Amino acid sequence: MSDAAHEPPLLDFRNITVYRGGNVALNGLSLTIPAGQHAAIIGPNGSGKSTLIRTVMRYNHPVKRYKPVMNLFGRSDWCVRNMRGLLGIVSNDMVRACSRAATGRSVVLSGFFSSFELWPQHRVSPEMEARGEEVLRLMGAERLRDKPVDEMSSGEAKRVVIGRALVNRPRALLLDEPSNSLDLRSMAELRKTLRKVAAAGTALIIVTHHLPDILPEVSRVVLLKDGRVFADGTKEKLLNSAVLSTLFGQPVHVVEQAGYYTCW
Repeated sequence: MSDAAHEPPLLDFRNITVYRGGNVALNGLSLTIPAGQHAAIIGPNGSGKSTLIRTVMRYNHPVKRYKPVMNLFGRSDWCVRNMRGLLGIVSNDMVRACSRAATGRSVVLSGFFSSFELWPQHRVSPEMEARGEEVLRLMGAERLRDKPVDEMSSGEAKRVVIGRALVNRPRALLLDEPSNSLDLRSMAELRKTLRKVAAAGTALIIVTHHLPDILPEVSRVVLLKDGRVFADGTKEKLLNSAVLSTLFGQPVHVVEQAGYYTCW
């Protein structure tokens, strides 16, 4: 049995109800993801995906009267800054938050300081510098080291922001709509890179409504609808035309090829 089987879950959320703008965005949601597991969270727009990520980041807070439980790696007293060595989070908002003048090196190393670029007060140690170079190589982004963000494509900017999360050697990476705004070539390159990240031992949680984002390494799928867990199981059980047609409320045709799924 692996060591992960004896560890606290990566995520253990119970009785999570969150209101946004007077509406219920998460409705009594409970979800547990074991340490080391690759999982995908799928749902249509308005299903609660973004609110779940914002709750993990503690931008949103659950209603206390329902006695919510919010544990990451067995800790309830966490904050994102202190958890960066356990869970790295990558969202499209983070890509947009990067200074346009920041270089790939600056963005990656900023992960040590919970910023989005290096500032004069930041002291980068030789160990940090070496780790930054290692991450740029892992991401296939060595050529972006000195390139400003405003000269990068969307795919290149996404690579260095993922590198920013990885620089702290997190045990898991939470990715929000990773292929959003990318062209076909950039999507393929990013998925190839994320497979390398998974092979290196980092657990991936992919939050998306695009089936091709679900890598072959992902074994578990959680479907969200109306702020609740609609279904939870293996890809083989849930990624089919009947289940997804019900989830999205319209006819969906699903095809699997070489471990990837797509639909129309």
